[in-house]
Amino acid sequence: MSTPAAGGTDRAVPEAERLARVALSCAVEPGDGRTSSLLRQLGAVTALEQSLVPKPDSRLPDRLAAVDPVRQLEQADRCGIRFLVPGDPEWPVALDQLDDVITAEGFGGTPPGLWVKGPMPLTQLATSVAIVGSRAASVYGVEMTRALAGHLALTRVPVVSGGALGIDFQAHDAALMAGGATVAVLACGVDRVYPARNRRLLHHLAAEFAVVSEQPPGSAPTRPRFLARNRLIAAVTRGTVLVEAALRSGALNTAGWAELLSRQVMCVPGPVTSYTSQGVNNWLRQGRGTVVTHGSEVLELVGAAGEHLVEEPRGEERPRDSLTPVEQRVLEWVPVSAPAKVDSIARLSSLHVRDTEGALRRLQAKRFVRLEEDGWRLVSGA
Repeated sequence: MSTPAAGGTDRAVPEAERLARVALSCAVEPGDGRTSSLLRQLGAVTALEQSLVPKPDSRLPDRLAAVDPVRQLEQADRCGIRFLVPGDPEWPVALDQLDDVITAEGFGGTPPGLWVKGPMPLTQLATSVAIVGSRAASVYGVEMTRALAGHLALTRVPVVSGGALGIDFQAHDAALMAGGATVAVLACGVDRVYPARNRRLLHHLAAEFAVVSEQPPGSAPTRPRFLARNRLIAAVTRGTVLVEAALRSGALNTAGWAELLSRQVMCVPGPVTSYTSQGVNNWLRQGRGTVVTHGSEVLELVGAAGEHLVEEPRGEERPRDSLTPVEQRVLEWVPVSAPAKVDSIARLSSLHVRDTEGALRRLQAKRFVRLEEDGWRLVSGA
């Protein structure tokens, strides 16, 4: 795997801009659409200057003043953590679309930057797929997740998830077991382990692939930060697969962001009696997602036009499938018990007697019917 250049930065990005983005990343809560909008309109340096203006109803100026961005970068670098900003070669440009889907409440937007630990360049996420779902995964959910993630990994499609328990863990683990690449997007600092049960997984990803966050090192996870994190998962990937989600689920929130970003939303339907599939099944009922049951179907949806085309599944082919329409029509009226004359079969099938006779002879050669002394009869098992 190729390794990003030292620090993961491009000196074409002015140092003042990078430092301004570090300060904003450390002081502003993730998903602050106002900050994102100011960055887009004014640039990082001016946006920081405007945010430093004291306001009686805001503590943001005090928080910004307390940040030492140079020291923050030096400490991160010593821990093997790099800070990416728009304009860096490694910056996942798909994130920039988040500026177009800021909610009416001002939530969303592109983050000031990303904190990344691990050697995997984030440019590889351009072809990635997110797999998210319930922390309380069922046996069915685990089986489906591992099958989907494993198939994607075998076709060199990176798998992105949130590093949580349940479906997230299974998606990461299955991708690794298949020899593929996988990245965790966290709601805390990339130097923290949450949840603790996934310590080995997250350490492995940080050492061999990547863990990503818009939160600076040392940050703790909170519920709003999980919701903000979900938009990043949806944005950096080409589509989101939803495997098991209750009616109130963070995974549905991720799917909602994918929908806003016009990404593919793919749903694995679950049993109608399953609590953890109610949210997924409801999305499908509302027509807000596409059913997927196999990794090949995911690839077809996220791939370029004409790529990964899936052959429509068919039931097992039966001998009768090879018959012509006339032969099938005649065969329907050949009795099983008492033989029937050709004229009787012709009348019942609404065909000319000569056409019926020809069809019966062909069916006899194919061992569907036999001619007895009193007429035609169906061969047993035909």
